[in-house]
Amino acid sequence: MFSTEIHYEVITFSIGDTKAGTKMGKLQLRDTENNEILNCILWEEALNRMDTKLFRSGNILRIVSGSFNEKFNNCLVNSLELIKEAKIGLDENQREDVYKNLIEYVNKITDEDLKNFVLGIYNEHKDKILITPGAKLMHHNYIGGLMVHTLECLQYADINLEAFSQKLNKNEVYAACLLHDIGKIFEYTVDLESGLIDYDEDFKSEWITHSQYGFTICMSAGFKRIAKMIATHHARADWGAIIDLDTKDLEPIYYLVHHLDDLSAKFGKINVNMI
Repeated sequence: MFSTEIHYEVITFSIGDTKAGTKMGKLQLRDTENNEILNCILWEEALNRMDTKLFRSGNILRIVSGSFNEKFNNCLVNSLELIKEAKIGLDENQREDVYKNLIEYVNKITDEDLKNFVLGIYNEHKDKILITPGAKLMHHNYIGGLMVHTLECLQYADINLEAFSQKLNKNEVYAACLLHDIGKIFEYTVDLESGLIDYDEDFKSEWITHSQYGFTICMSAGFKRIAKMIATHHARADWGAIIDLDTKDLEPIYYLVHHLDDLSAKFGKINVNMI
């Protein structure tokens, strides 16, 4: 039985257009007691009555009014109440601290041309790097999340570099970690007031994915091996990889960034409440 006293955590939220040309919200909630997922629809009339801050990932909500299906796993929502507001991400001091840690890794690169290339990108786009989320939905989806994700990849890399030091080029691994998701600073937008994340339409009109962006700038600068590491970091073409890891005769180093990225995405600080 449904109860209006059940508390739900916001997992994802998005707004799209109906065939009739009106707005429709899609909201995915998690029951905080039993972890069951509830998929919700909000018609434009309901959306117009609500503050978009309600839908921030990690918020705890109560459904005041809604119509449920027989299995109580889908709901047409009419009214919501905010029970507990989630953090929207790293605060300014935290963002500066993580950025400083990333620059320390840049300075560990001993190839001067490569170090200056990476440092130039980070200096030029610092303002965007400081606030960009790691993803819209899947992981590190909060303000500053991209930096946390990147730092985790670098920290995981250190463990592997120590274990396989004779087979891995430290400069290339650090650079690939630092740049594998750099295209996300253009791919995503984030509202600093609400914490809501969306895709940048201008980016989508010019680029296919953030991986394509990172691959392209590294190739253009002549860092072809790093470009190839970025091209493989999504592992499979149907997951967005430019080069599939099933391709024959790939060097072991091309598998590494994928595994570092995957570990961070699955075990890192995924939710704002975990910061």
